[in-house]
Amino acid sequence: MNEIPAELGGGNAVLLLLAFFLILAVFLGVKIVPQSQKYVVERFGRLQSVLGPGINFIVPFLDRVRHKVSILERQLPTASQDAITSDNVLVQVETSVFYRILEPEKTVYRIRDVDAAIATTVAGIVRAGIGEMELDEVQSNRQQLISQIKQQVADAVDDWGIEVTRAEILDVNLDAATREAMLQQLNAERARRAQVTEAEGQRRAVELAADAELYAAQKEAEARRITADAEAYATEVVAKAIKENGIEAAQYQVALKQVEALTAVGAGEGKQTVILPAHAIDAFGDAFKLLKGKS
Repeated sequence: MNEIPAELGGGNAVLLLLAFFLILAVFLGVKIVPQSQKYVVERFGRLQSVLGPGINFIVPFLDRVRHKVSILERQLPTASQDAITSDNVLVQVETSVFYRILEPEKTVYRIRDVDAAIATTVAGIVRAGIGEMELDEVQSNRQQLISQIKQQVADAVDDWGIEVTRAEILDVNLDAATREAMLQQLNAERARRAQVTEAEGQRRAVELAADAELYAAQKEAEARRITADAEAYATEVVAKAIKENGIEAAQYQVALKQVEALTAVGAGEGKQTVILPAHAIDAFGDAFKLLKGKS
């Protein structure tokens, strides 16, 4: 009777061990990978596979998850490095790089410290890029320099299974002496522009004054032409009257003008005595005769 319970106890122990082995095999063979990660699986120290997000199955006891790599976008700490432009100006450039891991099997087996490697690569590319530009070009062509840095960094880290998503130049700092020189240059440029503007204003004023004088001269010439046309017309009318009425019409006009002139002299203020030439009386007489003849 004692042997039967012993056999049952041994059988239960085997079943328990078998159940435990099955549970452990399932636990080791089923891997649930989060959406933001990838798992690198090794078999006897060699790369076996890369598990993507979701439920994955591996061979228990043979395969082992060696690396859990985040595929989220990462930002390197802001780095500052010195660079010398082509016109020998020392600048301090602050950069920031964003990247993400696309192929973790390359990242974990080809590079030890990804962040340090990328930072060193960026520093070298920034120095080389700024060394080919003058200071003014660095300030004005920053977007072009950023695109150049991003492309060169992407090419350099391609073997590491990394994608550079963004590269930024946060600031370009100058030393105090260079800033003072640039400020003086800026003030000189502003003064030059002010002088140019003033000179252009003076030139414009002279041009406008000349145009005004030319306009006045043209109007005066037009007025003289109109006066001359009027005098010519009056002369033509007198000549026509002389032709039609004879010399008496001309004598009448002359005598009438003489009478009007003598009347104007006599009407002047403060003139109590008017001395007339001897022929003035004859002019009055001729005018009265012609008037009488006209009537």
